[in-house]
Amino acid sequence: MLIATTLPRIFSFRDKEQDIQLADPSPSFSPKAVLNFYAQTYPVLTTATIEGPVINDDTIHYKFVSQIGTKG
Repeated sequence: MLIATTLPRIFSFRDKEQDIQLADPSPSFSPKAVLNFYAQTYPVLTTATIEGPVINDDTIHYKFVSQIGTKG
């Protein structure tokens, strides 16, 4: 018998050489909505892009990558 389950989502970003993991504020939020939600607390996320999803160890991982300070 197959059982469908929803995998938990993990959001993370790197700030000042430190990896920060963020809790999923609501499973109904899109990844962009989660980014906007946390941008109020972490201003570095206002210009971030979203990488992922990557499924690893039965979790869905999204990475917010800040564009501040990068040269292109």
